[in-house]
Amino acid sequence: MAVAVGAFSLREVLDAFRRCVTEQREVLLEPYLSGWRGLIRFLQSLGAVFSFISKDAVAKVTLLEGLCQRQRFVSLQSMVEQELAAGPAALRARPDSGCRTVLRLHRALRWLQLFLEGLRSGDPRTSVLCTDAYNASLAAHHPWVVRKAATLAFCALPSREAFLEIMNVGPPEEAVVMLGEAIPYIGDVYSITQELFEQHKLLDLP
Repeated sequence: MAVAVGAFSLREVLDAFRRCVTEQREVLLEPYLSGWRGLIRFLQSLGAVFSFISKDAVAKVTLLEGLCQRQRFVSLQSMVEQELAAGPAALRARPDSGCRTVLRLHRALRWLQLFLEGLRSGDPRTSVLCTDAYNASLAAHHPWVVRKAATLAFCALPSREAFLEIMNVGPPEEAVVMLGEAIPYIGDVYSITQELFEQHKLLDLP
């Protein structure tokens, strides 16, 4: 999976999401995809527990990269505008559209945002943090059997200290500080995407 080679670095994710949003509040797809490649490395570093999410994210990022290369999409806004030009019905009929692909990543980004916020807060119960974040985001879009398997898998999560070590930015205190810097950028990208998809009634794409 060439999309996620190398060790996870929270600093790289921070830099990517910092570059995502322009002064005009457009979300640039190149740094968005770069940020996601970093988040996938984070998920993969945790092993099989998150494979049901990381495998799907790898597939979605790869698909979106291909679309950006073929269609010359630069920003999320231009992609939505171009795909909607064919009409809402045509867009809903396309399982490989950029809008549908981003929507799946968007939901997973919310889960990661909430989970990282929990890690930063200092609560040592990572399984509780992860389950709460999952229930508030991805769970509503997964069938019962996946929800049950995910909740059980989260019980085997490593400690908060282990998570902070995986961030690869030095001592735990530095990881907490950098999480504090990164989370608002991730949240900004999430909020802009949510508003854009709400505006064009794309939040329930099949």
